[in-house]
Amino acid sequence: MSLLKAPENTPVWTDESRCKACDMCVSVCPAGVLAMRYDPHSILGTMITVIAPEDCIGCNECELVCPDFAIFVADRKEYKFAKLTDKAKERAKKIAENNYMMLEDA
Repeated sequence: MSLLKAPENTPVWTDESRCKACDMCVSVCPAGVLAMRYDPHSILGTMITVIAPEDCIGCNECELVCPDFAIFVADRKEYKFAKLTDKAKERAKKIAENNYMMLEDA
């Protein structure tokens, strides 16, 4: 659980200045909310991005696994999270199959 107050109506957000693009957060997201995008300014050439905030279920797995404290999930008292849907599970599966990179249709 984050100690920071969430931005208004935002379930999950990132601090790109802290992110080293390890993609660990993307690998644990069951709802396909996160993905990596190409970023030529990043050392590894990719950067985390929130692609489907409306599908965040608030599981906190991404925040807990991040070694650099670069991702944050809103407190359940501040935000009403979504339920895990088949569509979200399918997107997560496709992202994993795409080496955690954003999908063309995302």
